[in-house]
Amino acid sequence: KMSPCCWLALLALLPFALATNPGVKVKLTEKGIEYGKQIGMASLQQKLKTMKVPDLSGTERVAPIGKVKYSLTGITIVNLGLPYSALALVPDTGIRLSITNAFISLHGNWKIRYLSFIKDSGSFDLEVNGLTVTDSITIKSDETGRPTVSSVNCVANVGSASIKFHGGASWLYNLFSAYIDKALRSALQKQICPLVADTITDMNPHLKTLNVLAKVDKYAEVEYSMVTSPTISNTSIDFSLKGEFYNIGKHQEPPFSPTPFSLPPQVNNMLYIGMSAFTTNSAGFVYNNAGALSLYITDDMIPPSSPIRLNTRTFGAFIPEIAKRFPSMMMKLLVKTVKEPTIFFEPNNVTVQASGSVTAYAIQPNTTLSPLFVLNMEGSVSARLYVTGVKLAGAVTLNKIEMTLETSYVGQFQVGSLDNIFLMVLKVAVIPKVNARLEKGFPLPSIGKMNLVNTQLQVLKDYMLIGTDVQFTG
Repeated sequence: KMSPCCWLALLALLPFALATNPGVKVKLTEKGIEYGKQIGMASLQQKLKTMKVPDLSGTERVAPIGKVKYSLTGITIVNLGLPYSALALVPDTGIRLSITNAFISLHGNWKIRYLSFIKDSGSFDLEVNGLTVTDSITIKSDETGRPTVSSVNCVANVGSASIKFHGGASWLYNLFSAYIDKALRSALQKQICPLVADTITDMNPHLKTLNVLAKVDKYAEVEYSMVTSPTISNTSIDFSLKGEFYNIGKHQEPPFSPTPFSLPPQVNNMLYIGMSAFTTNSAGFVYNNAGALSLYITDDMIPPSSPIRLNTRTFGAFIPEIAKRFPSMMMKLLVKTVKEPTIFFEPNNVTVQASGSVTAYAIQPNTTLSPLFVLNMEGSVSARLYVTGVKLAGAVTLNKIEMTLETSYVGQFQVGSLDNIFLMVLKVAVIPKVNARLEKGFPLPSIGKMNLVNTQLQVLKDYMLIGTDVQFTG
């Protein structure tokens, strides 16, 4: 029997044993964090300008007059600046926000009453300097697999303030300005951290625009949900995303799994996206399952200038039985995969290996298709990948094909005699169709109205790396 302690230890290990390796990794560098800080500080500055300083009133004893009743009303912010701010990564914890030497200028009105019947009024200006704010920002994954941020341990301190009264018996206010100064500083100090927290929380609706399930076309969608909470180091925030294609409405796992991979320590760009071969191979699995990797080829898809035509006369020159049994008929070819293609990433090289079949038909006068033969085909193409907008696109060129006879309805023949015909068919009919689809691309992980600029793509061992800066619009 296993002891209770052993059971508990086993259960504790289960979450790690069941953790899914990511298909896609995203690294946000200090350069990217600095860009985010600039956007965040502009937002925070606008938020702080909305501070509502409450009216203040009270009674102070001022010698030799006695009790003086006062009120400060209509207090508004006329200027606010955050000249020095910094974000520092705290490994395994979050982000440390520091704001120093901030300043706020306020204007308001004052009224006083003393000796029971004397009233006076005027205006005042308050200058707050040396304002400091420190806060910790945590980053986690929410229930949908999107990042979420929150504020913890915010501390605000109003360093110094000077108040000047104008008009009327301003001298009287100056006698107890220290009391008013303290009350105004306290009122400001109480509002700053809630507004900082609001600004941080306001980021979450934008983070929720992460395309955790991005539609590609009528066949496929790709999932970019986070499989773990972000990892924070001294120099970057790393996100692990599922990075897996699925048939729309039918999430079936492929017969292979993502293997661990690590991004290189590059920091020149704001953002690095590493996409493993697992992600692209899951796309092949999905499209093969959907029956999308098949194509009927007819003669009108062959350039008119080509001497090779899809008819029984052309093929009959190599297989006499075709010309004899199906004279002067047009033909149709069905090219399809028999299993999902496999994509290999090697340094500066992307190769796709595909296993397929070619079925040749004669088109009878009544449009009935008569099968002629079926060939097995092993093919290899080289792929060029590139980023367009916020999509990954590509194009392929044919490397080689090898064909063997699977079934013949027109007697035995040398498959090699048809090599030139099928090379031509693949190059002029199949490859252009494939490239037209690849040119449309599929979505990369993105948030909101994000544009990628200064983008570079490297193909490395078992994954590709996209280094890019980002710009947000709107």
